[in-house]
Amino acid sequence: MSDVLHSRSSLRAAVSPMLYASLEPALRGEIEARTHVRRFADGQIIQQRGEDPDGFWLIEHGMVVAGQFLAEGTFRAVAVLGPGDSYGELAMFSQRPRVVDAVSRGASTVRFIPAGLFLECLARHPASGRALLGALSVQVQELINLVVDMRRGTATTRMALLLSNMAEGLEVGEVLPVTQEELAELLGVTRPTANTALRELAAAGLIERGYGQLRIRDRAALARFALG
Repeated sequence: MSDVLHSRSSLRAAVSPMLYASLEPALRGEIEARTHVRRFADGQIIQQRGEDPDGFWLIEHGMVVAGQFLAEGTFRAVAVLGPGDSYGELAMFSQRPRVVDAVSRGASTVRFIPAGLFLECLARHPASGRALLGALSVQVQELINLVVDMRRGTATTRMALLLSNMAEGLEVGEVLPVTQEELAELLGVTRPTANTALRELAAAGLIERGYGQLRIRDRAALARFALG
């Protein structure tokens, strides 16, 4: 999970350290002016676990699901990411092989930022280096809190917590384009268990279910429900 990062309000499936977003605008502008976007089709693999950490990715359009392909060939999702999200920075900084696979969900446009270019530009912006350290500290703290919270409570309260995190920053009435299967994988439960939890949340008037998406009716009430 440490290789999956977030910088905006799209789908906060886990933690939201906002590493790329913490950089100074001038630095982001320089990086984006010197890099190119790549386009991927639905189901196309963007990165694979075990690859060299030669840079990181910034999602500009579409969605990317991060997780791991299991031995039997199935894919276990750990995060659903959208525009503004970046991932792969931690592998790049640690110089360790990537720990997740990333697959395009629908058509997506993703910018690859090479490690050498990024470090060269970062050296000219020391304030961004300090901001990155702060964002990393936030990530560690949020991850610890999330692990503690997700280990307690029923499947329904844990689902409420997950959806509340994912909906943070979304406008009222905006939908979460996430499937029941993805939610089950993110929560670490079976699809029937996830379905039951979603049905209970819908019955409580907290969410509205649709095909491949959910609408959060009251995020604050959902967060209170998660606390039991």
